[in-house]
Amino acid sequence: MKSRLCYKGLMDILDRLASRCLTLCRIPSVTGEEKEICDHVVTWARAFLPEEEIIRHGNSLVLGKLPANPDRPVIMLAGHLDTVPPHEGDPPPTREQNRITGLGSSDMKSGVTVAMTLFEDLYEKELPYEIVLVLYEREEGPQIESGLRTLLAELPLLGNVDLAIVLEPTDEAIQIGCLGTIHATVSFQGKSAHSARPWQGRNAITAAGDFLSKLHSMKPRIVETAGQVFREVFTVTLARGGRYPNVVPNRFDLNLNYRFAPGKSLETAKQEILDLVDGRASVEFVDACPSGSVPWNNPLFRRLVDITGRDLAPKQAWTDVARLAEAGIDALNFGPGLTAQAHQAGEYCTIDSLTAAYRDLRLFLETAPAD
Repeated sequence: MKSRLCYKGLMDILDRLASRCLTLCRIPSVTGEEKEICDHVVTWARAFLPEEEIIRHGNSLVLGKLPANPDRPVIMLAGHLDTVPPHEGDPPPTREQNRITGLGSSDMKSGVTVAMTLFEDLYEKELPYEIVLVLYEREEGPQIESGLRTLLAELPLLGNVDLAIVLEPTDEAIQIGCLGTIHATVSFQGKSAHSARPWQGRNAITAAGDFLSKLHSMKPRIVETAGQVFREVFTVTLARGGRYPNVVPNRFDLNLNYRFAPGKSLETAKQEILDLVDGRASVEFVDACPSGSVPWNNPLFRRLVDITGRDLAPKQAWTDVARLAEAGIDALNFGPGLTAQAHQAGEYCTIDSLTAAYRDLRLFLETAPAD
């Protein structure tokens, strides 16, 4: 592919990718509000796919053939359609020089753009692989509501996928594995009293002081897995407490998010949270997702690394690589976009990253596996 496209061809693809990414960014798709963007993708797919190859569950899609007994390896291109809510003052989506600016541009409408364009360009070609495009809703919300979770449950033929490429932003690297994540409500109990006579009560907020101080001073824990360095972190992301300005608070709730390295079970990770709290407060686990494994033994993964020449890096976040691995599907993260731009105000991606990801993935998909 790097040698097959002339300058004019690359410029044509660059413009198509940039225009499509801008179009997708102009369609609002905050988690739970993905209908419009899903309708848009369905209209696009109907231009070249038969209806039986367009499967829709809610606002999630599987596009392409799902053979029960595939005669060639099946590659899944996967990405989520939703975004986090906008920031106050976010600019409207724009294309300027080498940038597409817009909510979700890096996370991950740039990846969806590349996946759609690859699928469109390669669908009718004789390839060494069967390509399936999977786009889904509600990735940014509670994991129990994930659209990919529904697709995996409803379509057992997805189990025939030999390698899934999740097109999350990866900073020009192939990011392997992913952190597991647990959200727990840590609740400190107190006793209400008049704030003028606090000794008659027990302040639940200040009771959390030692625990918060410990968390504030904790450094990331370095864990090496599969030759990659992951950083395990405990982060308080929400705090709720107090009933009234002149009442000693009788309850203080913290949302504690623990991100842990591949290879650690959910049970072990939960116990580590309990050990950290050490009886200071009650703990309720509200959301938990396993970490994602690294597909070292998958020859297609090795082939992708060899063909693209991309560096390997750890995925210092949770992605659907974990959900796919849990379903028995080898998966990795590789897509355009900048990880540091995810969920940022004024989010952007570079057009160069769109073209580079398209180029390398097309080269991989057009090249037969080694014998």
